[in-house]
Amino acid sequence: MSEVLFLTPKDARYGFSLAGSRQLTIPLAQAEHQLREAMADRDVSVLVVDERLVNAIGEKRFAELESAWHGLLVTLPAPEQIGEEDALQRMIRRALGYHVRLQI
Repeated sequence: MSEVLFLTPKDARYGFSLAGSRQLTIPLAQAEHQLREAMADRDVSVLVVDERLVNAIGEKRFAELESAWHGLLVTLPAPEQIGEEDALQRMIRRALGYHVRLQI
């Protein structure tokens, strides 16, 4: 079974798991180790990695890991790097721990 797994720092612990997604919250110091473990999980085909974890691993090393893996790695922008938002966006960001862009 193909799964999507979100890897986030501990400050985003309630974000994606509350939305029903599989999420691992990890310390920045363990980012590469946890990413490698997630890549070894045969059920995971898409990994969504918080940008802060990517920065902790290093862009070059992250690119090396990405090229060696069979699945899809997606980088999720860090919450503090978001521009101006309206009241609804702020409410969603508080609930999920991340900025979500809604298009109608």
